[in-house]
Amino acid sequence: MKPVIYQVFTRLFGNRNTTNKEWGSIEENGCGKLNDFDDVTLRRIKRLGATHIWFTGVIRHASQTDYTRYGIPCQHPDVVKGIAGSPYAITDYYDIDPDIAVDVDNRMGEWLALIERAHKAGLKVVMDFVPNHVARQYHSICKPEWVKDLGEDDNTDWHFSTNNNFYYCWGKELDLSLTPNPSPVGRGEKKAYTESPARATGNDVFSNHPSCNDWYETVKLNYGIDYCDAGGRSEHFKPIPDTWNKMTDILLFWAQKGIDGFRCDMAEMVPAAFWAWATDKVKFQYPEVKFIGEVYNPAEYRNYIGAGFDWLYDKVGMYDCVRDVICGNRRAADITSQWQHTDDIRQHMLYFLENHDEQRIASDFFAADARKGIPGFIVSALLNTSPFMLYAGQEFGERGMDKEGFSGCDGRTTIFDYWCVDTLRRGYFDRRKMKKDEKALEAVYQRILTIANKEQAVSEGLSYDLMYVNQHIADRQFAFLRKHEGETLLIVANFDDHDAECDVVIPRHAFEYLQMAEGTYNAIELLTGEATTLTLAADNAAHVSVPALSGVVIKVS
Repeated sequence: MKPVIYQVFTRLFGNRNTTNKEWGSIEENGCGKLNDFDDVTLRRIKRLGATHIWFTGVIRHASQTDYTRYGIPCQHPDVVKGIAGSPYAITDYYDIDPDIAVDVDNRMGEWLALIERAHKAGLKVVMDFVPNHVARQYHSICKPEWVKDLGEDDNTDWHFSTNNNFYYCWGKELDLSLTPNPSPVGRGEKKAYTESPARATGNDVFSNHPSCNDWYETVKLNYGIDYCDAGGRSEHFKPIPDTWNKMTDILLFWAQKGIDGFRCDMAEMVPAAFWAWATDKVKFQYPEVKFIGEVYNPAEYRNYIGAGFDWLYDKVGMYDCVRDVICGNRRAADITSQWQHTDDIRQHMLYFLENHDEQRIASDFFAADARKGIPGFIVSALLNTSPFMLYAGQEFGERGMDKEGFSGCDGRTTIFDYWCVDTLRRGYFDRRKMKKDEKALEAVYQRILTIANKEQAVSEGLSYDLMYVNQHIADRQFAFLRKHEGETLLIVANFDDHDAECDVVIPRHAFEYLQMAEGTYNAIELLTGEATTLTLAADNAAHVSVPALSGVVIKVS
């Protein structure tokens, strides 16, 4: 079965409070809970076509919401982005975020129960691992007794030491004068946040003076690379840096609790040598655990796959290209060069059209119409055997055009604010109020993902790109074949906003490579279920009618 990862931003997903006040508190705007993922909801996600569910924002992170009555430390608003805070500013790697628990004291129990429910529904569970940086006020209150906290034994007189978990600016206090003022709903802090000596900021700012565009709410973790060495940067991996042991222990802690995979945030900002060491230790005990890496530099793909990553984001490549094709800025045939660049590692490349970092397809900043993403979805989901990821709400045409607070109107769904995503509320919790176009789009997504899941030609078969002999349709259509044993799929995606009559040439080499036989066959168009016939002849054209902003998947057995 082809892996299909369904990403949910946990605090938003189940929230049914429609107040949606800009900069609203959790009391005003509400918050989704782990328990919102009940059996019915998980089965619906499974029926959509998901094999994995990635719960984003589960580990406790910096927030302006006060949970001190539960023994959870407060975070200073100067170093929290938004009221709810970024899920990538972790304050305790061993804890569950209290926002998403019904019973805060039992937040770990609720998370373990959700893992069990997801497994019962046939879904594997992915959670975030944020290895490059932590919140400025990181302090674990839930770590095992034998674990020493990050920075607990650091020598702050040293800028760099392999025994230190952080990098320090000698004798300098943190200067936040270039960062935004605290948000309008702080907790009434009377004193500015202080940090002395200042620690390096998460996005590799090795000074005490981060700007508003930096990850100023986070501090960089030290994996044994001296970034300020006289020669530029130097690696110090022997003996093993202290951070390596502590972060690997965190991975093992969660793997032991039943996690099936880790989506590793900004993986390429952490040396591949650490990953090789850590993934080996985790997979020795838990061989089925998957590692998903956020790596943006294509030149580094093979290094990180060699270091133990199962799947890597194909962002700077396939995503960027398909987005440009959807928007009419590139030819559909340009998709060919993208898969060719990673052909030797294609089973490791994770395709997607949306995630929490990217703009929604339906936003005014992308395509302004969710239907325009359908042909790109067909290509991304069906082109090869590699995994596909979709972001909750994508299947309903979520626009991401709200101005929530810290997150302005930018075409993205906020990760910093308490908010209700109305398409998700309707799609999962009030389906009677779903709009006609939302239902129609969801049905298309489900049909395509069902093909990805159930057709062995997609999940296991060979792929053959037809564009080199079909330049006459190369601007707005993309055609390819999938083949497994006696079944062949002819797939044509139409990025144009009008129907297309396409004569798709099938070269003789395709028959030889895929071991296809020529002839006229009874066939079925899988997206509509309609019976048809298809003539396959070497170096001749098969005529297909392709609907606007859609595609055809014609199956010949």
